[in-house]
Amino acid sequence: MKTTMKLHLLAAMIVCAVALAGCGKKVASNEPPPPAVAPTPIAPTAHISASPTSIHAGDSVELSWTTTDATTVTIQGLGTVPPTGKKTISIEASMTFRLIAKGDGGTSQDAVTITVAAAQEPEPPVQKPVVALSDADLFKANVQDAYFNFDDYSLTEEAKATLAKDADFLARHPDFPIFIGGYCDERGSVEYNLALGEYRAEAARNALVAGGVWIKRINIMSFGKEKPFCTESNEECWQQNRRGHITPEKQDK
Repeated sequence: MKTTMKLHLLAAMIVCAVALAGCGKKVASNEPPPPAVAPTPIAPTAHISASPTSIHAGDSVELSWTTTDATTVTIQGLGTVPPTGKKTISIEASMTFRLIAKGDGGTSQDAVTITVAAAQEPEPPVQKPVVALSDADLFKANVQDAYFNFDDYSLTEEAKATLAKDADFLARHPDFPIFIGGYCDERGSVEYNLALGEYRAEAARNALVAGGVWIKRINIMSFGKEKPFCTESNEECWQQNRRGHITPEKQDK
């Protein structure tokens, strides 16, 4: 009888051990894992500097720039550049170099201005005369506008040639004041086109200065897309509105 009780007790202990072992197992879940969350693109950064920032005409300047998280990097006046770099240049007149870094996270910009000191005998301030009709006709016949590609303020080869001719005429006629208006076509927001028009006017001004025109003769202003030359919605009309418009006085347009 004692042997039978021992056998029953042993069997009970085995059953309990099996039951406890079964309770410790985790039941596999049939629910799928949560979807992976795509990382938010990081906004690019841009920084440009120059050493020195004040020089005499013809002196050399070293431009230095750094960017992060950018897929395309450009410098106005130099074109596409590496994400980080240095470049030594020589300029004859004050200029602004604008660094633009574009990436999946947006666009970042920075700019540096290099000032060229005046000569020992600076050119006297220009007294802006009232332009007679014959002078206005002379200006219109010899100074042409610079046109730009869509969503761009870099100068095309055609625009560079036009502005070189403009600069030659204006340098030989120092009595003309100069006003450059930056214009855009109707596409894009008002704020974006005001900035784009400013860059286009700056690009045209820098080209005239590089061609020998005194920078203090030139005033610039952006009109964005608010005062178009052509109001039809087609490429031929839009091209007329993407321009740096050069006149001897501030435009009403």
